[in-house]
Amino acid sequence: MKNVLITAYAVNPYKGSEDGTGWNISRELAKNNRLSIVTRKNNRAEIERYLTENNDPLHKNMTFYYYDLPWWMMFWKKSIGERGYVLYFYLWQLFLPLFVKKEKIKFDLSHAVNFHSDSHPQFLWTLGKPVFWGPIGHHPPVPSNYLNPIYGRKNWFKDRLYNAVKFTMRNFDPFYYISKWTAKRIFVINSGVNKAVGANKSKIIVMPAVANTSKRQISPKSNTNKFNVLAVGRFVYMKGFDVTIAAFADFYHKLNKETQENVQLTLVGKGEELARMKRLIQEKNINNAVEIIHWVEKKKMAQIYANSSLFCFGSHEGAGMVIPEALSFGLPIVCFDNYGPGELCDDTCAIKIPYGNYNNSILQFSQALQSLYANKKKYNQFSIAATEYAKVNFHWATKAKTINKAYAAVG
Repeated sequence: MKNVLITAYAVNPYKGSEDGTGWNISRELAKNNRLSIVTRKNNRAEIERYLTENNDPLHKNMTFYYYDLPWWMMFWKKSIGERGYVLYFYLWQLFLPLFVKKEKIKFDLSHAVNFHSDSHPQFLWTLGKPVFWGPIGHHPPVPSNYLNPIYGRKNWFKDRLYNAVKFTMRNFDPFYYISKWTAKRIFVINSGVNKAVGANKSKIIVMPAVANTSKRQISPKSNTNKFNVLAVGRFVYMKGFDVTIAAFADFYHKLNKETQENVQLTLVGKGEELARMKRLIQEKNINNAVEIIHWVEKKKMAQIYANSSLFCFGSHEGAGMVIPEALSFGLPIVCFDNYGPGELCDDTCAIKIPYGNYNNSILQFSQALQSLYANKKKYNQFSIAATEYAKVNFHWATKAKTINKAYAAVG
């Protein structure tokens, strides 16, 4: 067994997203390695509660260390908003090696697991042992014709500024170059990440930072009374809920009155664009066919997925953590053919729409909904394929196998 130092800013066995990635990757790696896991102090209560409630011999291979910067930096981080979190994460990583030395943690190799930022360097190379990095991600700029006319100049500027800052960090921070040079392998969440990172291609391993925690056997949903289109995520411009709403409206209004009663759009999430979404729903005259559910706990999402027929996701992001979950419930996917959701499914279980003219995209999304609604045989095939695709491609054990193989390759 190797002794591995894991640094994971976010680790929580009760959450998904970044926190879930930190926990699940660590837990799977503990099957073949002895882990020293450094995370933030605010994760301690949940981790210790889980370890107390779940008596698993595997946990003997997981030793947790809790580290934060001084309290005054925590206060400062919160006081200046989002920029404070970005800088805090940078400094957390910068000073983390000193904490490792102070605690006298012994290890053979180190691995900076999360956050999934492609613009923050890691500093584990200062400890003099082989370093692994990632999975790291990259959100490309949202195409202008899908952003500016719908979300306005303010959000267009915000998106371009966000990408400009990340570009500057990647290209003008010498520590970022050192991170790339010193990392033995870099795990990236999609095939487009290295276009931004610019690392040696021989170091790059594509490994989406998403998986399912359990296998589900889901039967085709064609016999349900309601055709329920589902979309889940933060209500922000990057998630493209406007595309989902507009496409559903086009699909809905082409049905006769009697059939309209059998279709519904369910939106689950919260965020700054909620008011805009409600206005769009009003403008499209689909109020009676749309339900908005404010964010619910992960365990309650299972029933929402089970009650849904199809997952429609107009997101422009470079990830899409909800896609594997939707697939595991047998939901066919309608999404853009991009580096994010488009790479997390294939043509057997998803209809992927190419970028182009905004109105044409809305029409193509609408046609995709119609084709799966009207053709029960096609729907059944997609639903069964969705479940199978999730079984084969989205397991934490598979990701750990990839990582362990990379560890072994460098000795």
